[in-house]
Amino acid sequence: MIPRSTGRANVRRIVVVVGLLAVVAATLLLPVGAATAGSTPTVLPLPNGFEPEGIALGRGTTFFVGSLANGAIYQGNTKTGEGDLLVAASADGGPAVGLSFDRKSNRLFVAGGVGGVGVVYDAETGDEIASVPLTAEPSFVNDVVVTRGAAWFTDSRRPVLYKMSVDDPTDVEEVALGGDFGFDPGGFNINGIAALRGSRMLVVVHSPSGKLYRVDPATGETSPIDLGGEDVVNGDGLVVRGRDVYVVQNRDNQVSTVRLERDLASGSITRVITDPSFRIPTTAALRGRDLYLVNARFGTTTGPDVDYDVVRVRL
Repeated sequence: MIPRSTGRANVRRIVVVVGLLAVVAATLLLPVGAATAGSTPTVLPLPNGFEPEGIALGRGTTFFVGSLANGAIYQGNTKTGEGDLLVAASADGGPAVGLSFDRKSNRLFVAGGVGGVGVVYDAETGDEIASVPLTAEPSFVNDVVVTRGAAWFTDSRRPVLYKMSVDDPTDVEEVALGGDFGFDPGGFNINGIAALRGSRMLVVVHSPSGKLYRVDPATGETSPIDLGGEDVVNGDGLVVRGRDVYVVQNRDNQVSTVRLERDLASGSITRVITDPSFRIPTTAALRGRDLYLVNARFGTTTGPDVDYDVVRVRL
């Protein structure tokens, strides 16, 4: 039985139903990952042909991504998914690999890959503050993390870290890695780096072996972190929150969460994050419960029409 109603009420019901159908239809027509009013996008598009690798979060909802192709820096908004180039290209056309942002100075520190340099930009204007040669030896300056007063760069070809002063980027110290670090002279070695315990300790990943190492920044002494027989092979970028280390395993299309024990000498893999949106992610950055990952798409033939993006996964 349908209850009797007035014509005016019927009109109101018809209008409401039609309105709801219109909203549903409009939602279905949105592309996957698109933002609706009040929502946060899950896919943040980058310029076609960009060849991204590193990511850093800036102030507010700002994020930065660097280009392996020519060292360009893209600045975007995690809330809207919109953005533009902050730096059109590096001064020498060299790549931008790992990135790290210093909130206090509003400076962006960039690892320069085969160029063997560390580059520093004003994160507001994009002006280059310094481009500093870190070594004259064959090298691949891969990643960087800013700690209290210093930016630490890894070199995948040499058993060293480079310590750069945040205030004076020309002040650089080479710190030899010692201890139990297993260096392969002809291979690819240390990749990602992050800070532990308020910068009193560093953690790095050796990509081929999948081992994590603690590094004493005062001495360069390294110690392997016991993962109970497990590994994080193909480990690339690292993100730390508390005693959790998020290891991006690029060619495995996954992120492993390593929970460290209080002494930082051992840990265990507590979660492995996968997602259909992963297309060879290399590095990540964490804001709240949102993990942002760069899809580098290694193995894809590069070109001006190849699409790239940053994807967001909820922890």
